[in-house]
Amino acid sequence: MNQTSTQTPPLTVVAEMVALSGQEDGLRQALLACIEPTRREDGCVQYDLHESTEKPGHFVFYENWTSREALDRHLATPHLETLKAALPALLAGEARILTFHRIA
Repeated sequence: MNQTSTQTPPLTVVAEMVALSGQEDGLRQALLACIEPTRREDGCVQYDLHESTEKPGHFVFYENWTSREALDRHLATPHLETLKAALPALLAGEARILTFHRIA
């Protein structure tokens, strides 16, 4: 990707969630329900869900957004509001959300 000094690099998000014991399928379905509507959002470059090969129910989203503003709009969408409301009954602990800018 060629970037000039005036371009802002995409914002990368890594979101990690671990299901409560017995809620692996429920969390998987809740996360999968967000994939298609999110991929249609303006500013979404990449939105991929992964599940651990060693621990079912351990999920990671790897996302790229055109800007922080695009991510903020995403976080206010109805499908994300629905997910946020469901998470307390599905998660073992808090979700871990990290943001990055690619530097190389």
